[in-house]
Amino acid sequence: MTPSPTSSSADRSAVGRRAVLGAAAAVASVPALGGLATPAAAAPSGRSKSPKALPGGGDLGPNVIVFDPSTPGIQAKLDEVFKKQESAQFGTGRYALLFKPGSYSGLNAQIGFYTSIAGLGLSPDDTTINGDITVDAGWFNGNATQNFWRSAENLAVVPVNGTNRWAVAQAAPFRRMHVRGGLNLAPDGYGWASGGYIADSRIDGQVGPYSQQQWYTRDSAIGGWLNGVWNMVFSGVEGAPGQTFPNPPYTTLNTTPVSREKPFLYLNGGEYRVFLPEKRTNARGVTWGNGTPRGTSLPLSQFYVAKPGVTAATLNEALTQGLHLLLTPGIYHLDRPVQVNRANTVVLGLGYATLIPDNGVTALKVADVDGVRLAGFLIDAGPVNSATLLEVGPQGASADHSANPTTVQDVFIRIGGAGPGKATTSMVINSRHTIVDHTWVWRADHGDGVGWETNRADYGVRVNGDDVLATGLFVEHFNKYDVQWFGQRGRTIFFQNEKAYDAPNQAAVQNGSIKGYAAYKVADSVTTHEGWGLGSYCYYNVDPSIVQHHGFAAPNASGVKFHNLLVVSLGGQGQYERVINDTGSPTSGTSTVPSTVVSYP
Repeated sequence: MTPSPTSSSADRSAVGRRAVLGAAAAVASVPALGGLATPAAAAPSGRSKSPKALPGGGDLGPNVIVFDPSTPGIQAKLDEVFKKQESAQFGTGRYALLFKPGSYSGLNAQIGFYTSIAGLGLSPDDTTINGDITVDAGWFNGNATQNFWRSAENLAVVPVNGTNRWAVAQAAPFRRMHVRGGLNLAPDGYGWASGGYIADSRIDGQVGPYSQQQWYTRDSAIGGWLNGVWNMVFSGVEGAPGQTFPNPPYTTLNTTPVSREKPFLYLNGGEYRVFLPEKRTNARGVTWGNGTPRGTSLPLSQFYVAKPGVTAATLNEALTQGLHLLLTPGIYHLDRPVQVNRANTVVLGLGYATLIPDNGVTALKVADVDGVRLAGFLIDAGPVNSATLLEVGPQGASADHSANPTTVQDVFIRIGGAGPGKATTSMVINSRHTIVDHTWVWRADHGDGVGWETNRADYGVRVNGDDVLATGLFVEHFNKYDVQWFGQRGRTIFFQNEKAYDAPNQAAVQNGSIKGYAAYKVADSVTTHEGWGLGSYCYYNVDPSIVQHHGFAAPNASGVKFHNLLVVSLGGQGQYERVINDTGSPTSGTSTVPSTVVSYP
């Protein structure tokens, strides 16, 4: 289940494709020389009486490993977990490494697949690592383009040499972190990289992306930003570079229209609680800079602490009783949807808890209610086709949630790779005002169970609801449209896409009279929509003669606006004729150089 860099033909094609990227990136990325907070008040539980059947709270299970400054052998334990997870790209191990408030010295926490490291304070500065939190790519010969599914949250880091290395690709968030130094986003040797996402973080020094093809940074503060390859996007970031797309390829928004940070586990004395940050409008900078963050919190006793092996029926019973869900690390098979019907429900995963729908069911459905928070878990499609994998709101949902939206944060979806999987449409957003804040929806291009029909998945994300905001949207390799947007007044800040590599021929992707399906399609009925910093890449390695007419398709309406779009043909394996609709230059032969449109229309 765990391929080496050259263990299969699919992997070999991925390596070949990454080599093309590396050559292009290298040209553009030569490295430059050179006290505890007061606990917040608890939110109302929303329950008239205590649950009778299922208890709240309890033990977090064996794969949540908690350290305090007096714990012996911390480095040895970190090394033990990393050894298991370093190359376990499609393995079943899941781990959360949690550090109680205090100061830790002499550590190098290397973070592998399905591993989350986090502090247990209310502020990142409550928990200080004098050392490093490292992601590198030694397991993959210096190539960081497959460093997926890992995270760092809620810690202060004082790097040993002044700069911390976080060389990641998709689904590897860096949230609520304070780096007291610089941050290097490239692997050792400045090899290839395809990331990434930072939010609610303070980097005192310079961020050096080097070979990173794209990156999105939201509501943070940085000491500087070194360079960019194709698409670097900032919203609400103090210290961000100015707007200069396409050269350098910086898209900069002064604020983020609406944001609400991800829920997180913390300790109040000896009691675990989950903090729920409040919504911000026109946000800029971190939430935690001046003492207690703004928001509410819930005691762990109001959560059903789920363990692998629990049934969907039990999870639904816990929700019916008024409990929230805390999914501890592991694999959860579901024979029916997990149904979230109550407003303000929290479903929080630790250590990349993974939901697998069996027999073609939908993994999780949310009613058309206020303020649901989904965060920190992976949905892995099963071998029987699911019509959908995640549904936020039922079809036809129309309630106004502007005051208290649902948030979907670090919820990642995968079809294939770990084995055969199929889904017609992966993520469907029906509820109005939903915020999708960092997702990677991925039809696998390598691993097990991969093939044009083997892991068939026609559509990645479909947005039917009005007023939906996506901040950090990564959607890749779908058989037809990667993103379809039917709702009015939708907004996307940062989009990263690759079209499916494995299309067998032109006919397989022919969309009526149009060559290929757009990566991002806004429906003809939409009159208002806006996007900033959107990129689509093609690498048709099965049939390099395939032509993709455009990366983006949208109605020609005065309220439909795009800023800073790009398409790239990777080494000439397929070509784009245009960028958006019939606008923009074609990609240029075998030259891996973006074709850009700064403003549309």
